[in-house]
Amino acid sequence: MNALKALSVLILSAIACAAAPSEAEKPIAILLHHQDWHTDKQGWETWSQRDEIAPKFYVDEEVFLKGSSSLAISGDGNPAAHGRWERIVPGINARSWYRLAAYYKTKGIRYERQHLVVRLDWLDEKGNRTDEPEYLTKVEPQGDWKRVEETFQAPKDARTVKIELNFGWEPDGTVWWDGIELSEMPQPKGRRVTLTSVFHRPRGNNTPEESVRQFCRMLELAAKDRPDIVCLPEAINLIGTGLSYTEVAEPVPGPSTGILCEAAKKLGFYVVAGVLERDGKCVYNTAVLINRTGELVGKYRKVYLPREEIEGGVTPGDSYPVFETDFGKVGMMICYDLQYVDPARALAAQGAEVILLPIWGGNVALAKARAIENQVYLVTSGYDMPTFIINPLGSILAQASKDKPIISVVVDLDERIKQQWLGDMKSRFHKEWRADVKMPGWGNETVD
Repeated sequence: MNALKALSVLILSAIACAAAPSEAEKPIAILLHHQDWHTDKQGWETWSQRDEIAPKFYVDEEVFLKGSSSLAISGDGNPAAHGRWERIVPGINARSWYRLAAYYKTKGIRYERQHLVVRLDWLDEKGNRTDEPEYLTKVEPQGDWKRVEETFQAPKDARTVKIELNFGWEPDGTVWWDGIELSEMPQPKGRRVTLTSVFHRPRGNNTPEESVRQFCRMLELAAKDRPDIVCLPEAINLIGTGLSYTEVAEPVPGPSTGILCEAAKKLGFYVVAGVLERDGKCVYNTAVLINRTGELVGKYRKVYLPREEIEGGVTPGDSYPVFETDFGKVGMMICYDLQYVDPARALAAQGAEVILLPIWGGNVALAKARAIENQVYLVTSGYDMPTFIINPLGSILAQASKDKPIISVVVDLDERIKQQWLGDMKSRFHKEWRADVKMPGWGNETVD
């Protein structure tokens, strides 16, 4: 036992050094700080809908991180087992901000996304629910344990909050909870990002370079909005040239991306653009991501090809990469990808908050659906498809036209956009999506 305690101290010291809070992150008040259940559960209760599906609840004095025991739940061999540890915390100030943090460790749990759910349920002075519960989705490894942490704003009528540590449907699984803390916090700063898109269709160009330079002039016009990222359309080294896919295809990095990189460096924002790429014998329909300093930092090769591109000699891509920017995670799709569910789903499952969509022509209803079902911002730049910016509710925030070819919208990527009856579907999507259920005809591939 002494060796275990010593190890716990070392782990905690490492965690504290690696993740010391800044001044802005320091709590205003700590409402709950619980790390030892050896002698007293201190208000923690168990819940299950009925006895026959109740999991095994216990205090484990052999597995712990911060004190000398932990709260544990086990499936106990029952595939229907579902229940939770819960605790009601008083002293909530309406409209104030609260951070819940907890550590957990698992054994025998295949899909944590599905089987472990941490929620905050806001209650009024009579103990009634005041709003839809908040789901915690942000998880970071901490040695053999993981830390879940998130900050939420209390609803206007909230007076208490119920912390729920849910576990279910894993007969051979066990989860241990430790170091649970609820704190009142300063209001978060948010992440305000300017999303920009361009509507432009070059005609009568002799070379791919002429077309790309036309788009760079549009980027210069867009600079007045001080964007963080600008989306250009599909195949900008092809449009208006009268040439074929294979005739304009070029290496990436190559001439077109070189011109775009110079523009991005000069103007100081991220650029997404579609180009025809040649790699050996393969020609790809590719979207590139260039950062503020003019570096090519990512590319995506179109996975879904219409027959016209297949017959034109284009090769399909085979992955859905997500890229970290200085404002958040972004993903890219191209045109025909919009027709299918899995590209946007795969990007959102990996944490993409904004999807950039260079497109020739497509279905507006499907664009809205992809934003809604994956709870992302979707930015299109098209020729025969409207150029617009859509929010996670499927609402068009801005749409370009010939008279207004450049559109910009400022969004807060930390804003919780709630739907009636459902609450914040972004967090629910990540916790309730059944990635563990295989899709017939898809083989064994799932995204988790």
